Amino acid sequence: MAQEDIFKKLIAHCKEYGYVFQSSEIYDGLGAVYDYGQYGVELKNNIKKYWWDSMVMLNENVVGIDSAIFMHPTIWKASGHVDAFNDPLIDNKDSKKRYRADVLIEEQLAKIEDKISKELEKAKKRFGDAFDEKQFRETNQRVLENQKNWDNLHNRFAKALNDGNLDELRQIIVDEEIACPISGTRNWTDVRQFNLMFATEMGSTSDGALKVYLRPETAQGIFVNYLNVQKTGRMKIPFGIAQIGKAFRNEIVARQFIFRMREFEQMEMQFFVKPGTELDWFETWKNIRMKWHRSLGFGDDNYRFHVHEKLAHYANAAVDVEYKFPFGFKEVEGIHSRTDFDLSQHEKYSGKKIRYFDSEMNESYVPFVVETSIGVDRMFLQIMSASYCEEQLENDMRVVLKIPPVLAPVKLAVMPLVKKDGLPEIARRIIDELKFDFNCQYDEKDSIGKRYRRQDAIGTPFCVTVDTQTLDDNTITIRYRDTMKQERVTITEIGKIIRQQVSFKNLFANI
Repeated sequence: MAQEDIFKKLIAHCKEYGYVFQSSEIYDGLGAVYDYGQYGVELKNNIKKYWWDSMVMLNENVVGIDSAIFMHPTIWKASGHVDAFNDPLIDNKDSKKRYRADVLIEEQLAKIEDKISKELEKAKKRFGDAFDEKQFRETNQRVLENQKNWDNLHNRFAKALNDGNLDELRQIIVDEEIACPISGTRNWTDVRQFNLMFATEMGSTSDGALKVYLRPETAQGIFVNYLNVQKTGRMKIPFGIAQIGKAFRNEIVARQFIFRMREFEQMEMQFFVKPGTELDWFETWKNIRMKWHRSLGFGDDNYRFHVHEKLAHYANAAVDVEYKFPFGFKEVEGIHSRTDFDLSQHEKYSGKKIRYFDSEMNESYVPFVVETSIGVDRMFLQIMSASYCEEQLENDMRVVLKIPPVLAPVKLAVMPLVKKDGLPEIARRIIDELKFDFNCQYDEKDSIGKRYRRQDAIGTPFCVTVDTQTLDDNTITIRYRDTMKQERVTITEIGKIIRQQVSFKNLFANI
């Protein structure tokens, strides 16, 4: 099945099973805004806990804050967002649809990569164990030609981005004969910049109202509070400040479900270091963050680093952690060496000294910063994409979400085989015993087979069935989602079995 079709099924599954709904759906929806359903919010909270605990609990020198969404508007002038927070946009004159010029070119590069990958796959099948990928890449004419095309396009694209040359971006789109996916034509407008910040007014009267912005990132709330945290927490460099919170961007080209939204949630950590050590810490956090992602067990080959072609105005190094979604490798997290840009700018614009006094060096300085920034919603989509499976069984097809048990919204479903003979009461007692440790669900509707399928689709890793034998020996049947294996255990063993699988310690051991 084509990856595009799988992604469509995943989106439908998210709605059908209470993970994600279109916002304001009864009013025909609001573009690129989504609501999380009863299972979606549980998964989202588990993702946030996995991140928060790995940052704050595992690192003695990382603490958390929760800053306000509304901030003084001068903050965004100092950070550069007022003047430089733009996307290069281009319109197709026939479809009237708007696109990001850089994304169109990146997709063209991805198409060339796909051509190379297909040649490699065919060769692997033909040569089997004797296949030498390095030699094939260096000798096969089709691969060499495609690689040359990729290199030329990549170099031209990188130069245009770094030069801020909008005319060249458009010319690349024209030269590459990139067509609008809707109209199929190449009738493009010029490329122009569009600021992504939402503006509103704060104040009781129109004359006295202050123009403020919905924050486009959570990082600035950390920077303006850095000295408060450092002094009250008696923090010594190096140290970090973590935050989870909402951010807002007026994305004109919002697509691919929850991958790019106008209201989203970020998990960011700003790590303050001594000037001159930032690139070492950049490498350290880059490796830690990749281990964090891979510890979920979705396959190391499905992750890769992508070095930025164009650095943001505040950075001297930047890399993305990319995951292989059904629509290709895309960013789920960014790691940036932000230098001392943000703190220096806030010192300049506020007129306040926000330097760190280093008692060992007996001097004050503006710290440098290494940032790790991950989108909760993108992480959510990554987990759903990696977990969604369709398995052909002997008699039917089962759809199952193989979400890591530690992140699964519902950990345990308890099912009485029949609704009589005291079995529902025993099932309820099991839930009462375990519900303070795990998110449990009682399920008695339909046949046991249908209930198993329903829990598979929800992603519940463990199902317990209470039957008449339970009345005799106090045992139940526990079923494991991924293997569908069933075993007989005593009621008192249930908690221990589940705890072994849903403890965050198992994931943290790999970081």
